[in-house]
Amino acid sequence: MLIDDIKKRVMDAMKARNTVEKEILKVVLGEAQTNAARSEGSDDDNAVLAVVKKLVKSNEETLGASDDAEQRETLEKELEILRSLMPKTLSQTEVVEALGPVHEAIKSANNDGQATGVAMKHLAARPAAKQSGAAVDGKTVSLAVKQIRS
Repeated sequence: MLIDDIKKRVMDAMKARNTVEKEILKVVLGEAQTNAARSEGSDDDNAVLAVVKKLVKSNEETLGASDDAEQRETLEKELEILRSLMPKTLSQTEVVEALGPVHEAIKSANNDGQATGVAMKHLAARPAAKQSGAAVDGKTVSLAVKQIRS
């Protein structure tokens, strides 16, 4: 489970005296555990990933607003650590390749919305998605659909 990997990484960061990694991972753990306690849910991977995505977004916003060089450096390190926790996402080229079997259905759809629906359904059903853990981003799929339709 992701939560166990994070706990291990916290210990490794403590041993290596990597303060930035230790602190941001502790924030992830704390947020995940708090969310699990509040909702009486679990700290499963999806819940932990939701926390990581929230922190990435927050750090990106702060990075965009910060003029302090030291703070920017710390935020960039934190973002790198947080992104390492997220599953790999397919690039636009990889999405276009994965959609090869349904190119005609995408081209013949009435509009981009329907074409994107065809694409998302195909991508979710493919066995490689379940095996590799590679996720797809909705924006990337939309761009890939527009590329196929043009």
